[in-house]
Amino acid sequence: MREYQLTDWLPTTKKEVELRKWTSIDVILFSADAYVDHPSFGAAVIGRTLEAAGYRVAIVPQPDWHGDFRDFKKLGRPNLFFGIAPGCMDSMVNKYTANKRLRSEDAYSPDGRHDCRPEYPTIVYTRILKKLYPNVPVVLGGIEASMRRLTHFDYWKGKLMRCILCESGADMVIYGMGEKPVVQLCENLKAGKAIGEIKDIPQTVFLCKNEKDIPDGITSDDIVLNSHEVCLRDKKAQAENFRHIEEESNKIHAQRLIQEVEGSYAIVNPPFPPMTTEELDASFDLPYTRMPHPKYKNKRIPAYEMIKFSVNIHRGCFGGCAFCTISAHQGKFIVCRSKESILREVKKVVLMPDFKGYLSDLGGPSANMYGMGGRNRKACEKCKRPSCINPQICPNLNTDHGRLLEIYHAVDALPQIKKSFIGSGVRYDLLLHESKDEKTNEAARVYTKELICNHVSGRLKVAPEHTSDEVLRLMRKPSFSLFGRFKQIFDRINERENLNQQLIPYFISSHPGCREEDMAELAVLTKQLNFHLEQVQDFTPTPMTVSTEMWYTGYDPYTLKEVFSARTPNQKLAQRMFFFWYKPEERRNIEHELKKIGRPDLIKKLYAKSDYSHLHYKEEDKGLQNTAKSYKGRDVNKSNGKNIRTHRYR
Repeated sequence: MREYQLTDWLPTTKKEVELRKWTSIDVILFSADAYVDHPSFGAAVIGRTLEAAGYRVAIVPQPDWHGDFRDFKKLGRPNLFFGIAPGCMDSMVNKYTANKRLRSEDAYSPDGRHDCRPEYPTIVYTRILKKLYPNVPVVLGGIEASMRRLTHFDYWKGKLMRCILCESGADMVIYGMGEKPVVQLCENLKAGKAIGEIKDIPQTVFLCKNEKDIPDGITSDDIVLNSHEVCLRDKKAQAENFRHIEEESNKIHAQRLIQEVEGSYAIVNPPFPPMTTEELDASFDLPYTRMPHPKYKNKRIPAYEMIKFSVNIHRGCFGGCAFCTISAHQGKFIVCRSKESILREVKKVVLMPDFKGYLSDLGGPSANMYGMGGRNRKACEKCKRPSCINPQICPNLNTDHGRLLEIYHAVDALPQIKKSFIGSGVRYDLLLHESKDEKTNEAARVYTKELICNHVSGRLKVAPEHTSDEVLRLMRKPSFSLFGRFKQIFDRINERENLNQQLIPYFISSHPGCREEDMAELAVLTKQLNFHLEQVQDFTPTPMTVSTEMWYTGYDPYTLKEVFSARTPNQKLAQRMFFFWYKPEERRNIEHELKKIGRPDLIKKLYAKSDYSHLHYKEEDKGLQNTAKSYKGRDVNKSNGKNIRTHRYR
């Protein structure tokens, strides 16, 4: 790899602008993350996209928002607009746990420091810029703004909040993956249009002062949501809104959304169609250095350390998990990179000076969705299901793992690659799906074996999330019995191939619909499988997810039936402790709680020595029962370390 020069990064200071001999800048991006010039970091992607389109772009990473605001003034006024890139994660998820405690470090800041970004940087940065440059457009992007584009519940403030344009004073939101709309916006502004005149770009949100200002007026093709004021009075109205918001986010031909807020109107234009492979390749093939800016020399950026030897092979996720924002931000339709583009990036990785031959992840939002989509595209164009695999796998979905196997083989054939690991989560329900096409089924079996034998770095991450069928239904996750079937396969292959690997399951407590009894039964079932769980988390309500709407409103947005949620710290703690039934200090509390809820029968199931005969199963849970028998008397499968699962919020 050649030695990079300072000018290989987008400029971040006046001196770096002068090195390029620029007299002005078209777009200045303010990022709440450290500047890492890598396709996994949003500010870098938008900056490089605009650069490729011929615009002069600078990035101001983590500006000081105190004092005289010199960081906001140092590059002056842009020709077109200021862009706010608040970070790869929601700032509040990044900073606080589900119990609203400060996380141990900020993964996207140098040395994990907590003082490099404010809470809600989108709002803080915009207000400063509007004060300093009131006539310059400010455009919002990234997960923080995208998920707050309409009335939303904010867990950290504990209340329903307005569209983020109202809170911040910005001019426009670009939601979702922003390459296409941001280039079109620049073209409009360069042509001399004022920001207030630009109302036809897909995947944007803007405000109209009154109904007369709405382009073309309100038509029968629009979906008019309950107003912000109605939602404040009626939680069921907020739940009704969310169903429309989610459905329109997951349609190829979506409708425009309109919501009144304090006399003004928030207008959400439908999204762009999914990118093509050629378009996605073009984004990943931009001249990223793949490294942090030189200003961070000798400083550790935790998130970068995690992904610097990884390669993302697709965008989108059709899982539709109720607590996840990936499909809301990236869309449910999978867009795949070409094999050639993936190999080009891998060849850049292997030239990095500290690369030792091991790719940490060759994956995506869901590792094994690459190459999958609807066989009949016209059917997909009429579909508004938020998930292609829940409650059942769509019969139109092609679940063939063959194309993904080709990618693995091509990467592993490179002489510099010793091993490529799959660090992203794997959907085992896709692996176990019985298609009508035997070729597809055989590819799934081959993929499963190859994954376990060649691509696991000692541990394979999967996410059953819970054991209760009712909780899993609300989560949009498959039955826990499928996990039992997959575990049998995993262990059989490990035994046959003389491997010593672990299956690491993730679980969530306090999700809407989950009660203490459900957590107690989770403890019993996972004990039976000899798991001592540590890869766990409490449910965190994040803006604009189905789970959050259920948690806040108390209603399922799709049925409007009431849903119980654990809300208080004591209720959450009472659920979480069941994860740690094996810790002696938890036993007294657990026994007390089980007696309190009228389930003393579970005490013996949790604490009887090596006794599995007391566990009862439904007919469909025989896979679990057989798996448990195979584990009787064997060593405990213990997962070490604690994982926050930040990938869910990127």
